Order: sequence, then C-alpha cells, then structure tokens
Amino acid sequence: MSSDTLVAFPAEPARHSLVIVGAGPRGTGLIERIAANAPELYGGSGLDIHLVDPHPPGAGRIWRAAQSPLLWMNSHAEDVTMFTDETVAMEGPVREGPTLHEWAGIDGAVFADRQLQGSYLRWVHEQAVAALPPDVTVHHHPRRALRIGGPREGRQQVWLEGLSSPLPADLVVLAIGHLDAELDEQQRELADYAREHGLVHLPPDFTADSDLSALEPGEPVLVRGFGLAFVDLMVLLTEGRGGRYEGDTYVPSGREPLLYVGSRRGVPYHSKIGYDWSGERPPLPRFFGPGEVGELLARPGGFDFRRDVWPLVEKELGFAHYHRLFTVHPERAAMSWADFEEKYAAGSGAEIQALVAAAVPDPADRLDLAALDRPLEGVRYGSLEEFQEGLRGYVEQDLSRRHDPRYSPDLSVFLALLSVYGQLIRLGDIGPWWHGFFSYLASGPPGPRLRQMLALSRAGVLKFLGADMTVTAEDGVFRAASATVPGAVVEARALVEARLPEPTVGRARDTLLRELQADGAAETADGLLRVDPGDGRILDRAGRPHPRRFALGPYTDGRTPGAFTRPRTGGPAFRQNDATARAALRFLAELGSRAAA
Repeated sequence: MSSDTLVAFPAEPARHSLVIVGAGPRGTGLIERIAANAPELYGGSGLDIHLVDPHPPGAGRIWRAAQSPLLWMNSHAEDVTMFTDETVAMEGPVREGPTLHEWAGIDGAVFADRQLQGSYLRWVHEQAVAALPPDVTVHHHPRRALRIGGPREGRQQVWLEGLSSPLPADLVVLAIGHLDAELDEQQRELADYAREHGLVHLPPDFTADSDLSALEPGEPVLVRGFGLAFVDLMVLLTEGRGGRYEGDTYVPSGREPLLYVGSRRGVPYHSKIGYDWSGERPPLPRFFGPGEVGELLARPGGFDFRRDVWPLVEKELGFAHYHRLFTVHPERAAMSWADFEEKYAAGSGAEIQALVAAAVPDPADRLDLAALDRPLEGVRYGSLEEFQEGLRGYVEQDLSRRHDPRYSPDLSVFLALLSVYGQLIRLGDIGPWWHGFFSYLASGPPGPRLRQMLALSRAGVLKFLGADMTVTAEDGVFRAASATVPGAVVEARALVEARLPEPTVGRARDTLLRELQADGAAETADGLLRVDPGDGRILDRAGRPHPRRFALGPYTDGRTPGAFTRPRTGGPAFRQNDATARAALRFLAELGSRAAA
C-alpha cells in the first residue's frame, strides 16, 4: 500500500479511481467486501482505491494504539468479528474469518483493551488489501478530506488538507465514523460562562481525546452523562491517576477529583450479560419483520414511531422474553406456552398486560420496558447520603441479575433488540430515543466496570446525583440538582459533559459534511445525512440518489447498532457494506464497458 507522496495522477487516468474517506473499521469492512465481490463484478483494467484518513488504516482514530491501555472494549472478545457468515442476508459471497478472541488467542469472555482491538483491525485491513485482485492498488493518504466537487454525472474531485490539487474519483464513499461537533446553544453558553469566571467546562467529546489535566485532585467535578463515555472518564481519573483496586476496595492515589454524576435516567447503563446462551433461540422476527416494515413504508401519510412502530417493537421484545421464560422455565409460568402464545399473538396493549399478569405470577419474571427505561421515575430520597446507598443497591441487583442464567429471558430480549434494530434501519431516521434506549439496555459496560463503580462510591471518590439532572451556571459556579433528591444542590467549578457529540451534519466540525450540506445533500429532522437504504448513495433534497457519492456510518439515517458485529447475528453493517461494494463495482464495470465501446 503506497503513501500519497508516491502517487502521481495523470489528467486522463487509464485506471478507475475509488476514494474512501475514513480508514477505520467501516472503511476496512468496505474493502473486504470489494475484495470478496470483485471476481464476480469487476473485470476492468485496474482500480486505484484511495484511503483518506489522518489515522492509520484499520484501527482509525477510535482504536488507535496511542491511547491508554486501561480503556477496554465494551464487548466480549468472542462477540467481536470483522467477517461475514451465513446469517448475513447479502448478495455477495461469505468470507469467514476469526473473531477477536480467536485471532488473539485469548479467553472469549475477556473484555480486551482497545489497543489489542486496534491490532486486530490493522490485521483485518492487511488481509482485506491482500485479498484484492492483483490489478487493484490501495493508496493511503494520511490527511483530512475537506470537500468533494464535481458534476453529478462526471468524475468527482476530493480536496485534501495540505494539497493544492484534488484526488480524481469515479466514486466517493464516506466512511468517516463518529463526528466531532460544534457546540449547541446551551453548550456555548456554558463554555462562555466558564471562560468568564475561570471555570472548567469540557463539552461532549471522545473521552480518550479529552484533556483532563484541568480537573484538579480533590476538587468536585459535575459530570452529566452516565453511559460509556462516563465509564472511560471514571477510569482515566482514578486508575489513570495511580489509584488501584484491592478486591472490591478502591485505594485512592490522592490525585483523583471528586466526581458527582447524574443524567436523565440517573443510573448507569445495564451491565453486559455475563453468561452464555444455551438451548433454542427465539424464532425472530415474529411481530416486527420485513412485512411489517414494508407496510409502514407503504403508508401514504408516513408513520409515527411512538404510535405505529413502538407497539410492534414492544410486542417483539415481549415475545422473545416470554418464549424463553415459558420454554426454559415452565415452572415459573401459570399456563402452557401454546396457550400463552396464541393469546399473546392476538392481543395488544392492555390485553397483553392482563395476559402476562395472569400467566406470570412473579413480577420479576415480567418484562416492563417502561420501568426498565426510567427506573427512578417517581422515586424520591431524603438526602444525597440515602441515595448513595439506594443506587449502590440498584447496581448490585443489576449485576446479580445480569450474571444469573435463571434470568436468561434478559439475553433473549437482547437478541430481539438486535433483530429489531436490523429492521428499523430500513425505516430511516426514527429519532434519537430508540438509539439511546438500545444502548442503555443492550450496550452497557462490562460487569467489572460496574463493580469498580461501586468500589469508587464506597471510597467516596464517586457520588451519584440522580435522575433528570439539571445544571445551572450562576454566582461564579456550576450548580447541579436532581428530581431524585429534592432540595439537594451540588456546586463545582468544573463540569464535564460525558457523552459523544451528536452526529448531526449541520453542526459537524468536519468541513466535508458541511460542504455536502451546502451542495444540496438531504438531512433528516434530527440532522442525519439521508442515504438510499438499498446501497448507501447520498440523497439530495429532492430524494434523488447521487450516482457517484455514498455514505456509511453513524452520521447517516442508515446507522447500525454498536461498533462491531456479533458473530451469527445477521450483521446489518455487513449487509450495508456488501450492498455498497457491489453497487460501486457495478458502476465502475459499466464505466469500463462504456469506455471500451
């Protein structure tokens, strides 16, 4: 693979050119699919693939080697693969390969560190490049792409930072991953207030990229956000500053700040499930599959997520839950599965609630999605001290349940969540709530991280604020309060927004996306880039797919769940990569045929 300093571009190139902006996992996955499909679809006279990314191919920015070894992946090593299998519904050929744990030779139940995952991704990239036909050459340009020009029906031009001439491209695929974003109005106000009063305000960011040096030892720090970004922050400000764990006890170094954390829900994401699947899988999809999605898409007046989609999703998740409960733990049910399934299939809403109440005696065996989503709704504590004990009990119960196979319906619901997400992709942008709910329920931290959280709480390094957290800037400080503990207010001179930037095109710091927006690319109501669900071509505001521009990733309305795919779960991202690769190869082959004619 060559560097951009070694590549010359003739004015009338004899070879076709494909530019992929983003050389991380998504760009690597696309190259793997190009290699798999090229023997069938592309017999042209060579092809130059230009990878544009300032970070190394494969690992990209997020999985680069230059980050703390204390930061882990959020999935078991056996649940991470970059290779397709027979469960992926795609046109292209299956090319199987090792999961992370098989490649690294480690226990599949381990949560590997991100540096190891980066090594795996670099290896996958090398294998994908090596599998390309001999007349396909890959060039890496360690630069940022600034903008794309060119007519709809003609060759494109990709302008790179630091170069006076653009890269010519027959096709361009954006695979740029997560975005940095400009501050929204509220964040700008907080940042301005911090500058005026000598405070510290860290806006939404990738925690590994944040400069945490301004957070002083022993000083209170307000943290808004209780998801995975917070877990990284917690690690870097404790172990990362010399603290250590002795069993279930945390031994401070004295360099830690005092963290006060709260969020909308006021609780951490649910623990990863700590046992393996056994027995029959739920037959999914059952109530939310291609037929239901097709019916929703065909409605002349469109659809509303809460009114039209969520009832189907809720029924699908419930079906998976009770299928597992009735078939594996029939002693905990008051009727046969056959009777229950028949009535469940025919019922809805209150009918299903009454059926479950009659058929499942123990409330702990029932699926209550509203209670799962907002566990502190209506709960009040008399003081912050009381709430610390209460939330530690909540986390301990979650850990116990998520590691106990007696509650394996929880794992069945997880499988249903993956199935549902694969269907929802076809509906386009359905709003941010679903993605947050999925992450909270299905993509939480490893169990050991929650045990560390409990140890930090007992050590007094970490304190919980509660749900519906509010932050105000007044009297020269930041103040935080929560509905969970009425009247309690915590003051601090530092505020950290522990969450990723919103993946909106309009506020992206990336000039490439802002230029696309100005050039007529369409956005959803929530600011995601609209793409053709069939092959990822970028849509304009009239709904027309651009013949030469594609986009894949979390900033599009075709975003998929999680960073990586679990083996044998259908892999929506693999399906998208395959469709885009095949569309690109067909287009390039047709160009070659026209040129030959």
